[in-house]
Amino acid sequence: MTTLSVVIPAYNEEDGIAAIVERVLAIESELPKYGVDTLECIVVDDGSRDRTAEIVRRYVPRVRLIQQPNKGYGGALKTGFQAATGELLGFLDADSTYPPEYFPQMCKIALDGADLVIGSRMAGATSEMPLVRRIGNFIFASLLSLVAGVRISDSASGQRIIRREVLPILYPLPDTLDFTPAMSTRALHENLRMVEMPIPYKERSGRSKLSVVRDGLRFFKSIVWTALTYNPVRIFGGIGALLLLASVLVMALAFGMQAFGIDSAVSFPRLFGALVLAVAGVTLYTTGTSFSYIVALFHKRPIRQGMFGPRGNGRKIEKHYWWLGILAIVLGVALYIAAVAFDLTNPALQISWFAPVVSALMVLTGVQLVSAWSLARVLAELSVREGLAARDLNGNAIPLAATNPESAHPAVVS
Repeated sequence: MTTLSVVIPAYNEEDGIAAIVERVLAIESELPKYGVDTLECIVVDDGSRDRTAEIVRRYVPRVRLIQQPNKGYGGALKTGFQAATGELLGFLDADSTYPPEYFPQMCKIALDGADLVIGSRMAGATSEMPLVRRIGNFIFASLLSLVAGVRISDSASGQRIIRREVLPILYPLPDTLDFTPAMSTRALHENLRMVEMPIPYKERSGRSKLSVVRDGLRFFKSIVWTALTYNPVRIFGGIGALLLLASVLVMALAFGMQAFGIDSAVSFPRLFGALVLAVAGVTLYTTGTSFSYIVALFHKRPIRQGMFGPRGNGRKIEKHYWWLGILAIVLGVALYIAAVAFDLTNPALQISWFAPVVSALMVLTGVQLVSAWSLARVLAELSVREGLAARDLNGNAIPLAATNPESAHPAVVS
């Protein structure tokens, strides 16, 4: 038998809790048509100070009422999940903005193999979402799509179906309103099968508990920091790539202005700025690759990583750090020697500082690259240490590919 447990978090919802409970109970007769045998409805009263709990008691025993001190939206959902008995866990808000009538179809998608089914308010169905929140949801969905490398239309939808067995993979999740974007971010990076289903959305009657600014910043932080715990190179590398692009543009501007006679000579401040941007870009990218190795070691299972999506960029850039670093060091030293030989460091010159500073930045960049390569090698060895030990203990039962440092995490973090 398959049971759907629907959890409704409620905080001061006396005006709408009866309506949503009745709508949830009304779907019970439809569920068998979609492969679900029974319905369990759980209302978590999250420290309400009005008549919410009193109203819900009218529906007992068809509805389970759980009362707790206020823990927040996510805290209420986690309490409900802990008490639920169903193989499928669903939830939606208590203000009737989401349509429980879509739960049966969402259950069918889950039973067909999806780990997480999201009712998307932004996927084309009729929506009464206020313009400000619509813009905010578009921004957050775009941000999540950017950091995860997978297109998603609604990162914060409050109507979902989850297969119980994937709940330990999704945890830990916050107790606050950023529970849903954090769940979406973790699901994508854990390579769970996530399916979005268009649903209509009604505007809430009364004042929303969502603060556009405060909760918007919380959503942003939740998405970025959760993504960093899986795929740091996606964020650090992306910023680093933008800085490198900016460096090229500044350099092109400097030479372009000189070529068209706008400046009589190449602007050294522009060249210096371009160099600083390039060094910062290299530093951020190498930091991201190193972090990705460390993150992969902690997870100890396949996770979504890579600068350009789940397949990486097709080659292991960090393997080339060592010779790129040595080249940068050699060029930096050679530049300084040449500057001294041609008296370009003479204090009488206005730009006597330029060559030594450029030389120093090149040498430091080279040291950074060589250090990042060394760290990557050490972490790659550690990532396969258990496999190598098992192979030595059990003979050749372990495939060599699984214990080869060259085929370890570098393949997914480049």
